[in-house]
Amino acid sequence: MAVKKLTAEEFKKNIFNYALLKDWSYNGERPIVIDFYADWCGPCKMVAPIVEELAKEYEGKVDFYKVDTDKETELAYVFGIRSIPTFVFIPKGGKQPLAQPGALPKEALKQIIEKELLSGSIILDI
Repeated sequence: MAVKKLTAEEFKKNIFNYALLKDWSYNGERPIVIDFYADWCGPCKMVAPIVEELAKEYEGKVDFYKVDTDKETELAYVFGIRSIPTFVFIPKGGKQPLAQPGALPKEALKQIIEKELLSGSIILDI
């Protein structure tokens, strides 16, 4: 699966409807990694190929999305995105998401995916 672009409406429909629900709840089939980026952002451009590689490596285990913060300001606001790139890791089973800012190297992203999405629990207050 390639990295898919994600809008606020798709997020509300398929992941979590923050407009209707107060308490976080996600019970999707697979954990999710969301890359919050902007087209003009140099570090975002650096990590984009890494995110594509990871999407291929974790195909069928983790879903990968991209959110353009210039176009999806509502979704960026909901997650409190203050710098880009920022990665949001959403585990399955209703566990809280984790946000990690910065242009992380591939190994760091893999470590978070393995530890927090595929075997651990994490917390982000949204």
